[in-house]
Amino acid sequence: MKTLSKNSKIVFLSTFPPTHCGIATFTEDTINAINKIYGKSIISEVCEITISGEASASSTYHLPSKEKEAYVKVASQINSDPDVKLVHIQHEFGLFGGQYGDYILDFLKELKKPVAYTFHTVLPNPKPDLKAVVQLLCSYSKAIFVMTNKSKSILIEGYNIEENDIALVPHGTHLVDYETTEKAKKKFDFEDRIVLSTFGLLGEGKSIETGLRALPKIVEKFPNVLYLILGKTHPNTIVNNVDVYRNSLEAIVAELNLENNVRFVNEYLEVNQLLDYLKATDVYLFTSKDPNQAVSGTFSYAMSCSCPIVASKIPHTMESLTSDVGILADIQNVEQFADATLKLLSDSSLRDAMSINAYAKTTKTSWENTAIKHINVYQKIAEGLSDIKISYPKIKMDHQKTMTTEMGMIQFSKISEPDLDSGYTLDDNARALITICKHYQLSGDRSDIPYMNTYLNFISRCQLENGTFINYVDKNNTVEDRNSNENLDDSNGRAIWALGYFLRLSGKTIPYDMTHKANSSLNLAMNCVSEMHSPRAIGFAIKGFYHAYNVVPTENLKNKIIFLSHKLQAMYEHTSSANWNWFEDKLTYANSILPEALLLSFLITGEERTKEIAVESMDFLISKMFIDGRFKIISNNGWHEKGAIPHNYGEQPIEASYMMHALDIFYRALGKSEYKKYLKKAFNWFLGDNHLSHIMYNPITGGCYDGLEKENVNLNQGAESTLCYLSARLLIETYTSRAKGNKLFKVKTDEHYHFSLSNLKESNTNDCKENILPVQLNKNYKTKSARSLIVIK
Repeated sequence: MKTLSKNSKIVFLSTFPPTHCGIATFTEDTINAINKIYGKSIISEVCEITISGEASASSTYHLPSKEKEAYVKVASQINSDPDVKLVHIQHEFGLFGGQYGDYILDFLKELKKPVAYTFHTVLPNPKPDLKAVVQLLCSYSKAIFVMTNKSKSILIEGYNIEENDIALVPHGTHLVDYETTEKAKKKFDFEDRIVLSTFGLLGEGKSIETGLRALPKIVEKFPNVLYLILGKTHPNTIVNNVDVYRNSLEAIVAELNLENNVRFVNEYLEVNQLLDYLKATDVYLFTSKDPNQAVSGTFSYAMSCSCPIVASKIPHTMESLTSDVGILADIQNVEQFADATLKLLSDSSLRDAMSINAYAKTTKTSWENTAIKHINVYQKIAEGLSDIKISYPKIKMDHQKTMTTEMGMIQFSKISEPDLDSGYTLDDNARALITICKHYQLSGDRSDIPYMNTYLNFISRCQLENGTFINYVDKNNTVEDRNSNENLDDSNGRAIWALGYFLRLSGKTIPYDMTHKANSSLNLAMNCVSEMHSPRAIGFAIKGFYHAYNVVPTENLKNKIIFLSHKLQAMYEHTSSANWNWFEDKLTYANSILPEALLLSFLITGEERTKEIAVESMDFLISKMFIDGRFKIISNNGWHEKGAIPHNYGEQPIEASYMMHALDIFYRALGKSEYKKYLKKAFNWFLGDNHLSHIMYNPITGGCYDGLEKENVNLNQGAESTLCYLSARLLIETYTSRAKGNKLFKVKTDEHYHFSLSNLKESNTNDCKENILPVQLNKNYKTKSARSLIVIK
């Protein structure tokens, strides 16, 4: 059925589920990813190719591949819809009628829309007739997609296709929550088994018999091995309702007495169930016997589930399966498959390393990332697609809560697993308190309150009698020695910021004892700010005092804000020049905090020079961080020195988040639309608008990757990056239509602006006072000692 819409459309010409084949699954996954990333700003329709029978009801168009006259007819139908901006053809030899599938040329001659082509197979050393057909296909295409460098080089060298016409986008993979094999096995009661697996639609090309005949040698050393053969038989191989290939495999199992070591799972598995099987796999066996197989989705999926792999040498595996991820074997060489599998099973440390490497290598090929890469190409070759917008992912607080124990939020993670050995910091628990408060402001979810209490307690226990704070606490709840050896100004400033922000929530909805604790801690900390010298610590403190002032506007708070802002102003007046409107002679970290703090100060004091410096410095920073229409983070590989060429790469999520929050204040206070535009561009950095076109958040865990490097991302999802992403995501929510009923809005008072919250969920005061709701904190990371922090006062 044709969709009626004003939005632009892309038509995918492909097989499609319920048809069971790799290309159908590939197309469905691609469309799902585009829909997930770009939402309603683009519509994907399917022109379904069928060998026989009717198309599914969900398909907009139907192409019966053996009917030559149908090709012109369906092209004409697509031409009649002005909203269709592009047709993307998924190509496999044998999918279309005619010699080498040349019926598709009739479709291309009739079609009046731009065309993109994906070659799922690229045959080397083509015969003249094949070469001529492929060259004709490519001549109609604005872009040609391939999934490996090998396929690209064959097209260039064997078919004389221009390199600039070819886009390399790897086969997509599903993001999964990283977990150990031992943990994954529990879902299937496989704890006492060593698991080998292979999956896909079974057919002779899979050469499953190679794995079966390698098994006796493996079982001799590891009798508890279980070889899982996952998937239905390919429908094209079943003749007269007889599953000849599966029967032959079962005969081999009986011949070799492997009944206790082989299990056929004769089902067309749902994606999540398949991924669970792969995560429970110790070694994946990829036994394909086609030397020209350009790409394998099953191989890609196994890598993305962090499987160590033993694989046949085909173009895809020889390109992707490096020695740190798996072992290559000659096609159908039973001895090599057996020996390679034994090597991996005999070395758990090697398997663990390969597992992490495989996971890291395939995160960049997630369906979310390949969707972005496809759309980037579409926008270059077709008109009418420039308005496609990335949609905002669901707000997901899971990873913050997973990283939180009864003591506080853990500092680091290994991939997504909390690393308790990294201990806790005041920095992270201050950020955590601010973030959970923001979530509560938007949602009114009272299950957030126990987490606030945990973070607030951590901050309170880190405070010394003189009002200053320590930063580092180990997993045993003991203060670390390095607190005495490092400058903790920034940590102290963040604590003040968090305490002030928390006091914004004071009132009926927050237990009184929590508000009292935060207020007491902030009052004590006020005595120490005169000794702060770090400009960022000063900026953090101003933010905290600003929020506190908007709760109770005292002269003491106002004087502190004036004192600290004058310190920043003095730094600016000393260092700035005509071409360098900044507080220091280099741009380092958390830069946007400085102009933001001064603007907040102006909103309290009304001092015009404070506002002038805030605007000058912010506009200068924008000029350095928004380059050629894209947000560019100051590199931590080397700070941006005055007069020097800035370094590249080494980008961290905290900078995007801080810049967004500063731009938010500037936009709401000064009303210039440019600030809102830049704010949204900065958030798009998280969504893949960066030099790798790589999403920086993990939609499965809710965490955020720790950094963006030249060619990869740091896949660890530690506290700082996760909290900064969540804070940014919560902020951008206030700019959506969904937030109309309960978002921050600007209120003018006599001397200043402050930001208030409307429509917070109310609750009975008696339910709140000195009462913390029960919550399931992460008991897997319970501290060894329940004693309070040991602090020498």
